[in-house]
Amino acid sequence: MSGTSNAVDAVAAGQSFDGNLSIIALFMHADIIVKVVAMILVFASVWCWAIIFEKKATLGKLNRRANKFEDAFWSGEPLDKLYQRIKKSPHDPLLKVFSAGMEEWQNTVSGGVPDREQLQASLRQRVERAMAIAISREMVRLERGMTFLATVGSTAPFIGLFGTVWGIMNSFNSIAHSNNTSLAVVAPGISEALFVTALGLVAAIPAVIAYNGYSSKLSRYAGRLDAFVTEFSAILSRHLEAQEGGRSAKKVA
Repeated sequence: MSGTSNAVDAVAAGQSFDGNLSIIALFMHADIIVKVVAMILVFASVWCWAIIFEKKATLGKLNRRANKFEDAFWSGEPLDKLYQRIKKSPHDPLLKVFSAGMEEWQNTVSGGVPDREQLQASLRQRVERAMAIAISREMVRLERGMTFLATVGSTAPFIGLFGTVWGIMNSFNSIAHSNNTSLAVVAPGISEALFVTALGLVAAIPAVIAYNGYSSKLSRYAGRLDAFVTEFSAILSRHLEAQEGGRSAKKVA
């Protein structure tokens, strides 16, 4: 154990511990196991922050696009023209959900709108199913990285605790080898232990906060997509009823 051996050798030679307990010094003088644990926690923390910034940018962009699309959707523009216009737009969950519904609708009514009530009900179900599948696929894509945040939030303190226990063991080992309880012997191991504990908390706390916050935001966005499917289905039902009403009026005439 290099960290404790250096301290023990210094005491045995009558030298005093230099007292350098900076982060870099703690890492450089730490045992190899403590170094590995520290590097794992630093890597996990960096990856968590990358996910946090990516989710923040992505959700902000998606909500702005959704607002813009919903304005166009309710502007009175024919849905067929809106569909043709957004087909070449950048990939967006709400646009993909709308496109899935319109594609299923156009494929079915290409030969004419069904006139039987049973066929109309089947059409509505197929459109809703196509849109629901699109939502499921998009949410799976948006939720990438959330599992890692949850994993780091729940395991990083325990990984740090492992490093803490190892550092304390180093301290007791130093005492046993030197038969000396001075700070020169005890301080390095305890400092390493506390250092790794702090790294575990630094990785876990932002991960837990981000996971809870983005889980809520993703749930709200999924609810927004579900609400759009309901609105689209209502418009589809009104269109089919209007078609049915027109045919009934012709028969009466």
